[in-house]
Amino acid sequence: MLTDMQVRRLLPTGKSYKVSDSGGLYLQVSPSGSKLWRMKYRYGGKEKLLSFGGYPAVSLSDARRARDDAKQELREGRDPSLTRKQRRAQAASSETRLQAVGEAWLAAQKPTWTDRHYNDVETSLSRLVWPKIGSIPIPEITPPMVLSVIRDIEKKRALETARRVRQRLSAIFCYGIATGVGFSDPADVIKGALAPLKKGQQPAITDLGELRQMIADVESIPAHPVTVLAMRFLALTAVRPGEVRAMPWTEVNGNIWEIPAERMKMKRPHAVPLSRQAMETLTAMHTLTGRGPLVFPNARWAHKPMSENAIGYMINRAGYSGRHVPHGFRAAFSSIMNERLPEQRLIIDQMLAHVPKDKTEMAYNRAQHIERRRIIYQEWADILLDGFASPMDLILRPRR
Repeated sequence: MLTDMQVRRLLPTGKSYKVSDSGGLYLQVSPSGSKLWRMKYRYGGKEKLLSFGGYPAVSLSDARRARDDAKQELREGRDPSLTRKQRRAQAASSETRLQAVGEAWLAAQKPTWTDRHYNDVETSLSRLVWPKIGSIPIPEITPPMVLSVIRDIEKKRALETARRVRQRLSAIFCYGIATGVGFSDPADVIKGALAPLKKGQQPAITDLGELRQMIADVESIPAHPVTVLAMRFLALTAVRPGEVRAMPWTEVNGNIWEIPAERMKMKRPHAVPLSRQAMETLTAMHTLTGRGPLVFPNARWAHKPMSENAIGYMINRAGYSGRHVPHGFRAAFSSIMNERLPEQRLIIDQMLAHVPKDKTEMAYNRAQHIERRRIIYQEWADILLDGFASPMDLILRPRR
């Protein structure tokens, strides 16, 4: 075996010659004095050569590591010459930064997702991940780096969001492995280090008096008017929060909000007859966002939906963390209106876009019952917001 001293002292002669190290590795010295590390091996019954670079740029220890890597590939049934070419081609043609791989993953998933879900995923990554580790090549990202990102999200009391972001990162790392730019999934490793999440129903205030007080408390704190009015509209319509956040003006047809199937969780179109108070909320919103495509846009980008956490953070700041979440307005509407109108249970379920439990209910739900639903929505709005400020007054209140 060679030593560093021997390699340094090798001098050129009138012709090229080789000096062996071990395991097929040798140093070829040319008449000009250049020294090239090479390795002889056999693959598929044929003798082949690998080049590892010139000395001293590639040291003796570097050359031995390259030899050992090549031998490992041979043991795994791969031709090291071919895999080296593939890696060089991959490095030349692919961007390995996390954000670039993540955007490629998003593009691959988009045809199978609804626009709402795609926007949710893209927004969470753009806001919570790319600014922190998006510029780091995937092979260099470690589990502690990913855990730091997720714990920052947890600190904002967004445990569900933290878990969704971890799952999305894990999918990106798996995509990187499949496309040859990554070798591991550090987002999977950290699962056991996350804060525990309580299972069960999401927090919701279902007493009418307490719910009214909560809305009044939230609307009294400084906040962006788009967020305030989005919460009021969400409370009035009892739809899923994502359907409000990504709501375009084009879905408003007179006093009916027509949500297409691709934006609904159950992939069925849904019509929401709008109460007088809901229409007043939209009228106020039109003065703020009517020139853009979305009713409740992001505070920084008018063409993107508002943050999925904006309403929840506002509720938390008003002192209701752990007691009520944006999705809780659905439970509140269901509990309060079913108690007031028990004979209208099927129509109330229809208003919540629930999946019918049996064929009889399914047949019943084929009918829209728009006018009856409009009456129920109006009763809900009247008891919920009796004595509250108008939406235009809310616009003029202090902002955060």
